[in-house]
Amino acid sequence: MINQASTATSETLVAAPAEVSFWQAFRFWLKLGFISFGGPAGQISIMHQELVERRRWISERRFLHALNYCMVLPGPEAQQLATYIGWLMHQTWGGIVAGGLFVLPSLFILIGLSWIYIAFGEMPLVAGLFYGIKPAVTAIVVQAAHRIGSRALKNNVLWAIAAASFVAIFALNLPFPAIVAAAATIGYFGGRIAPAKFKTGGGHDQADQSFGRALIDDDTPTPAHALFSWAHLLQVAGVGGLLWLVPMGMLAASYGWDHTLTQMGWFFTKAALLTFGGAYAVLPYVYQGAVGHYNWLTPTQMIDGLALGETTPGPLIMVVTFVGFIGGYVKAVFGPDSLFLAGAVAAMLVTWFTFLPSFIFILTGGPFIETTHNHLKFTAPLTAITAAVVGVILNLALFFSYHVLWPKGFAGAFEWGAAVIALGAAIALFRFKMNVIQVIGLCAVIGFVMKTLL
Repeated sequence: MINQASTATSETLVAAPAEVSFWQAFRFWLKLGFISFGGPAGQISIMHQELVERRRWISERRFLHALNYCMVLPGPEAQQLATYIGWLMHQTWGGIVAGGLFVLPSLFILIGLSWIYIAFGEMPLVAGLFYGIKPAVTAIVVQAAHRIGSRALKNNVLWAIAAASFVAIFALNLPFPAIVAAAATIGYFGGRIAPAKFKTGGGHDQADQSFGRALIDDDTPTPAHALFSWAHLLQVAGVGGLLWLVPMGMLAASYGWDHTLTQMGWFFTKAALLTFGGAYAVLPYVYQGAVGHYNWLTPTQMIDGLALGETTPGPLIMVVTFVGFIGGYVKAVFGPDSLFLAGAVAAMLVTWFTFLPSFIFILTGGPFIETTHNHLKFTAPLTAITAAVVGVILNLALFFSYHVLWPKGFAGAFEWGAAVIALGAAIALFRFKMNVIQVIGLCAVIGFVMKTLL
């Protein structure tokens, strides 16, 4: 039946779609894992088109309500949104399948690409392609800083936070967690002293469209499994804690706390809790640890890993899979005769510890969000954190530019070819609005031509 209180007024609503079985949903989530290109904005757009507009599994308002919650959490919001909707439709296993299939295709693709990169990276073909890809990635990071900054820096206070965060990480080399904590504190108190300065434009708060009656509609009662209860929260938190503690304990007991695999598990657990503002925000922290402290990979390899992450489906934070593979391979954690196994195990390990918190956040917090159906009130700290992220990403852009344009340091030669490619990539992104994959593909071909044929 058609709900007479529906938000739509001018269109004729069609009947709600038929119930969706677990395996029907499974096939969709598997498909999504292979087509989820374009970063979080592109991935959320795909889910909106498929789930809200075409299939009508969930209404616009319920979709945006879930997205609001995922935007506040640390972690990849698109993957968390898939987990949330899968859980709402088919309970815990629905959420695990939706979130897991969002990641698994990218995991296996990146393991294969990482192996090709580390084993054959010195071949002229591969080296030429990456000669063009590196400058493109530099331009992409600059665009990310501009895109986030234009949306987030709405007044002088937020500009000041961005500037302070840039100075903190560029000049003072302060750790990223300290910058996030300071920004959140400023936002918490600033939101009470001068709330107008910390209002977020968001864009996720209003749902004024209807695409017809949805399976999970605005007035659909919250299913029994999605109702909040302390017993459920403690159960999920307990199981999630064990899923972290058991592998971490086994690593520490088998290899010792200082072993590469144990330290990877611990480091990427911390990274998972710091991804406010998206993957670009946490990359400086990953760089500080993986490149600067642990020496799991070089600065150049970090740039190449980001390029691979940009060209594969799944969340951009999947670059950690590349970091894990290269670190396990280079450190030969299982001996010199098992390099691929070492890289693959390390890649799967860091992916596990990076994404486990996201599942716990959704399965513990989802029932509270569904029960309240109110907008979140945590925007002031998040607004300040997002402003700080702009300064951090700008630092990352300078870091990439330095290593691309002066690969041997300022004492070495300036790479004019790389500079031309970077400028062309920036024009393609800013002026012609080309997407990331197109830019990387074109720059890879140009780099190959410049490096091997000219």
